[in-house]
Amino acid sequence: MSGQKKTCELVLAIVGYIILHSQNGSAQERFVYKKIDTLSLCMEIYSPKHGKSSKKYPAIVFFFGGGWVQGNIAQFRPHAEYFSDRGMISVLVDYRVFSRNKSTPFESLEDAKSAIRFLRSNAEKFHIDPDRIVASGGSAGGQLAAAAATCKKYNDRNDDLGVSARPNALVLFNPVIDNGPGGYGYERIGDEYLYFSPLHNLRKGEVPPTIIFLGTEDEAIPVETVRYYKKVMEKIGSRCDLHLYEGQKHGFFNFKNIKYYKITLIKADEFLTSIGFLKGPIPQSN
Repeated sequence: MSGQKKTCELVLAIVGYIILHSQNGSAQERFVYKKIDTLSLCMEIYSPKHGKSSKKYPAIVFFFGGGWVQGNIAQFRPHAEYFSDRGMISVLVDYRVFSRNKSTPFESLEDAKSAIRFLRSNAEKFHIDPDRIVASGGSAGGQLAAAAATCKKYNDRNDDLGVSARPNALVLFNPVIDNGPGGYGYERIGDEYLYFSPLHNLRKGEVPPTIIFLGTEDEAIPVETVRYYKKVMEKIGSRCDLHLYEGQKHGFFNFKNIKYYKITLIKADEFLTSIGFLKGPIPQSN
């Protein structure tokens, strides 16, 4: 996405960010959160349209899918607009992928952690409650969200490691959670899966409450893998809500599939309400 990169560089060169307006009226800001040589990585931040500067809001950070190879932030833009309307700071994060940056999955994870640290470090500026940051994503983006919560390795050397990159909750859409020999991406991860794979890094008292959405016909993520993940989570005392959707395949939750987009969105809303990150009546899916 050379156009997106050029936009980021233009933003940095002129004023550091631009203010746009989405269709629902939420304020949208674009910031450069990280620079690597000549590359600028951006995030879009959606704020509640009637937000108050004196208030701190929970935040939800979205990482797009694409196998750490491709994808772009547009995937979760409808989700971001929905949750900003519900009273959250919604964030769409760009990160390095192989098709644009010749990068590895490990560098993708470094960027995901950098993004969360950037938000937490600038929580006052963005009116974010640093103790209520949700990481979310689909497929490989779900892996990045889950790995930010579970994996201690893969931190950018320029990050302030005194700032935690661990989210306080996870909303995962058909996530890649097993990178081991029988899981997804092992041919690229190799023996590093011991440090990179969320399933292999679950520790008691360290994994935040999690909700997972998966279709029973997902060609990349076996149902039995996610059920085992839930079992291990519960064994170590962490909450893990699993919602399976009969006959649905990988990516079934995306906006283009409006039925399941709405269903999973409301379930995510209910989960975030149950842990105190949202409040008020939950919109019902039609």
